[in-house]
Amino acid sequence: MTTEEKIKLKALIELKIERLNLQIADLKELTQPIEPDCAIGRVSRMDAINNKSVNESGLRKKIDQVNGLEYALSIFDEAEFDHCINCGDLIPSGRLFVMPESRKCVRCAGFGQ
Repeated sequence: MTTEEKIKLKALIELKIERLNLQIADLKELTQPIEPDCAIGRVSRMDAINNKSVNESGLRKKIDQVNGLEYALSIFDEAEFDHCINCGDLIPSGRLFVMPESRKCVRCAGFGQ
């Protein structure tokens, strides 16, 4: 990976973290407990509970993604950053630009290893 690509990738990771943190804050508001005495109809209450579950799932995924991005940023300058944790091969820069939190090459990720 060239120096210019590394600079762009680091900026991309930082931007993704910033955007995800904003989305996480919004999702945390949407996952607040639903008061049982809330004056909404039974069907509307069931819909609100279902939406809360969907938002909680999205929140967990975004938190996991931020954790992965922060880890990637923490090892960014180390030799292992762009190497697969399974086979040790170089992870293509195209994959890192799409999924900078990825620690596996396409082949290893495809096999679920």
